[in-house]
Amino acid sequence: MTRPNVVVFLTDQQRWDTLGAAGNPLGLTPNLDAMCRTGTMFEVACTTNPVCAPARAALQTGQYPTNAGVHRNGRPLPADAPTLAREFAAAGYQTGYIGKWHLSGEEPVPKEDRGGYESWLAANLLEFSSDAYHTVVYDEDDEAVFLPGYRSDALVDAAIRFIARASRHDQPFLLFLSLLEPHHQNEQDNYPAPDVYRDSYTSAWLPPDLAALPGTAHQHAGGYYGQIKRVDEGFGRLRDALTSLRLTDSTLVLYTSDHGSHFKTRNDEYKRSPHDGSIRVPLVVEGPGYRGGRRVPAPVSTVDVVPTLLAAAGIAAGEHLDGRPLDRYFDVPAEAADGVLVQVSETEVGRALRTSRWKYHVHAPDAGDVPCADTYTERALYDLDADPYELDNLIDSENHRDIAAQLGRALADAVRRVEGMEVAIRPWQGETRRLRHPDPTARGGPLPARIIEGS
Repeated sequence: MTRPNVVVFLTDQQRWDTLGAAGNPLGLTPNLDAMCRTGTMFEVACTTNPVCAPARAALQTGQYPTNAGVHRNGRPLPADAPTLAREFAAAGYQTGYIGKWHLSGEEPVPKEDRGGYESWLAANLLEFSSDAYHTVVYDEDDEAVFLPGYRSDALVDAAIRFIARASRHDQPFLLFLSLLEPHHQNEQDNYPAPDVYRDSYTSAWLPPDLAALPGTAHQHAGGYYGQIKRVDEGFGRLRDALTSLRLTDSTLVLYTSDHGSHFKTRNDEYKRSPHDGSIRVPLVVEGPGYRGGRRVPAPVSTVDVVPTLLAAAGIAAGEHLDGRPLDRYFDVPAEAADGVLVQVSETEVGRALRTSRWKYHVHAPDAGDVPCADTYTERALYDLDADPYELDNLIDSENHRDIAAQLGRALADAVRRVEGMEVAIRPWQGETRRLRHPDPTARGGPLPARIIEGS
């Protein structure tokens, strides 16, 4: 077997519904849409945790954040973590990391905190070391490097240079490119698009949740969309480089994001909630085994990214992995798929289960800053068939008590499998209401017999 090169293209805070292939009408992502037509698009992909560091820990280790030791921001990835780079390097791959890391407590990132990547051009907190037109990262020798151009372009340029160099060697390569866009610029609380797109998307279309709920989308969506437009152009240039270097057939490319953005509609910032605006991300794969324009409707988890890449490279999966390769979902109908477990941290200690139809959310309101709890309380239930943008919380509906209880048991099972804990889930204790439809499972049939975590 000829081992493929692997390129991971990671964005920060990108919603799934920014893709034209997902129904966005603004034409923001023609290059990624093209890959959806030739590769494999996972239509309902969910992050493991809607916070930067935990989500990124999962993308480096194939473990849920609590198992990776990074349940919240500010917790460095353990120096001995079994990472993607270490697994690929042991198999003879060249490895490189470019962009935002966010898994260390220091800047520049010490060598022992770099997850085993050999080539390094990154910053731990890129949002603080740079702005839209002034990108500063650090190399293997901890020297500051200024990259000219708009930030996402500057990092894509560096990635193309890495690919060109690496392709001259006999070894295959793993490149992990981690952009900051379309994340906000923290100290200004804005979304700085490149100058050419600064005013292109003012008052543009908004998804129903952002249009209906109070938040900052009317202020910030224009810049956010402009950032994504430029990111997609950079992604197209990277794919063009693979074509030019005759690497397309021998390279697996995976595009995803760490989490989404709800633009302060669900809490007082941009993420850290179990709603799809926070947890649902683009996930598109093209390369050996993932060609053909396939669209997978089953809910999947980004905890499966690492095992997918290992399998594509023919590298044996370790027992520490919480996920499994994504190709197992190819022939699974959405309604028969396992549910996806999501861990929520920082704003709360919470857990959610996302199935093809239901979103069920519990939290431990008095838990404090801990990774896990042994007792949770019901907080939300959404019927995603009838209410895909989660505008009507049904947790107080008498008609939905049976489905909530069933989802609670499934969520407890998922926590047991992933976290090794027995948890109790207290039912909703507030006032209840009775809705017109007495059988919430009537449309679309019953729940799958088996609902587990996305692993």
